Amino acid sequence: MSTPPSALAPFAHRAFLVLWGATLVANIGTWMRDVGLSWRMTELAGSATLVAAVQAASALPVLLLALPAGALADVVDRRRLLFGAQACLAVLSVFLVAMELGGFTTPGLILGAAVLGGIGAALSAPAWQAIVPQLVPREVLRPAVALNSMGVNIARAIGPALGGLLLATVGAWAVFALDALSFVGVLLALAWWRSSTAPRRAPPETIGGALRAGLRYARASDSLRRVLLRALGFFLFASAPWALLPLVARQLPGGGPHIYGLMLAAIGAGAVAGALLLPWLRRRLGGGAGRAVLSGTIGAGVAGLLLAAAPSGAVAVAACALLGLAWITVLTTLNVAAQGALPDWVRARGLAIYLATFSGAMMTGSLGWGLVADRAGLVVALGAAAAGGLTVGLLLRRVRLPEGDLAMVPSDHMPGHHDLILPLPQAGPVLVLVEYRLRQKEDRAPLLAALGRLGAARRRDGAEDWLLLDDPLDALRIVELFRLRDWAEHERMHDRATSADRPLHEAANALDRDGAPRIRHLVGAT
Repeated sequence: MSTPPSALAPFAHRAFLVLWGATLVANIGTWMRDVGLSWRMTELAGSATLVAAVQAASALPVLLLALPAGALADVVDRRRLLFGAQACLAVLSVFLVAMELGGFTTPGLILGAAVLGGIGAALSAPAWQAIVPQLVPREVLRPAVALNSMGVNIARAIGPALGGLLLATVGAWAVFALDALSFVGVLLALAWWRSSTAPRRAPPETIGGALRAGLRYARASDSLRRVLLRALGFFLFASAPWALLPLVARQLPGGGPHIYGLMLAAIGAGAVAGALLLPWLRRRLGGGAGRAVLSGTIGAGVAGLLLAAAPSGAVAVAACALLGLAWITVLTTLNVAAQGALPDWVRARGLAIYLATFSGAMMTGSLGWGLVADRAGLVVALGAAAAGGLTVGLLLRRVRLPEGDLAMVPSDHMPGHHDLILPLPQAGPVLVLVEYRLRQKEDRAPLLAALGRLGAARRRDGAEDWLLLDDPLDALRIVELFRLRDWAEHERMHDRATSADRPLHEAANALDRDGAPRIRHLVGAT
């Protein structure tokens, strides 16, 4: 067995190092801006509802726009999309500086800025995650994802503290000005980096078609569905400590803002340590991605129970460090599993669906456990969430996660159409008939099993209908039939084939008496 790469191995790749460092600085600025907006709302309005609305205004676009943003990132050049989104966010911060210096800041303007910041984050998030495999080789993808998560936690620890310091000593305008400057590095890095993507032979997708294809892929991809199920089972319950942490800090003996700050710092420190130790932890734990997620689930459950029963701030801080370690273990493992289940043509859309699942589970869980805490008490809410998370984690342990080693790289094994007079791309619908002739009746069951697996790949890559037909006059003849929206989508199906699909075709072809089936294409008459 080969030795897993070290936690810092991705930094040996210059593009990853440059973009990681630039993104870290930009994320610190973003956290500063969020703190500045929330604080200015408390000064201008003093309403708890409006202060909470700032966070909701920032988060809602990420949930609502994740899939459209993912479709956009798969259709257009991701580097240019990121450059445009980051440039717009920089302009937003410059505008906030001008409003502050001119004395024009209002609660409505703050909410509008929070929404625009959320839109920028929504447009950027799927594309940022989707470019990681372009920055590092596949063998160091896992530590690269862990380092990205570590960078987010470092920014979360530094940004609010630096923003608070500037608010207290200079003013909100300085917070927004430093945020604007933080984008300079990431814009220069994106301008310097040259992405490398494989050329596509098929016609480009439209945004609407890309949305349909992304949802279809998620429905048909068993590997991605398993990742989403494990994510839902973890984040619904692990959201409780995050949502209730301020209440825990307030109820501790001698508790208050200082304890809350220490608890947040402990979560960040635990996450950073977990990112660095993750390769070692995976070697010690064994059992692959599923074991890592289960271990993280147990860790988060234990941390929740400790927070529920914490007699002192020291115990609560220790529990938060464990929570950070467990959190980064699960988050990184699920992210890598999602990456491994997605070919490049749909990567941003698949990751957007994963991010929407994560955001939806966190939002739903936070609200739900908050209601439980209001009605039954903080201890009951934290205890129930911990018990529920542990129970669901054990029940889902048999849902096997992809290990990030699926061969989701383009393959040219599907035959072309060199002998056809090609229809126009918009011609359709297209009906494809694939005729198999068996050598003997005993091959029927193996062929049906092989075609069942192949049919799932057909539906995932573009087929809207798929079925198998028997010939009542010829027991050795089986016809596979599937329909596509138009000829362009049929061309895309060929372009979307991956090395993981090749064995599915070879298994079915091997059972044909001639070694390859006969294929016919019918196109809607006009």
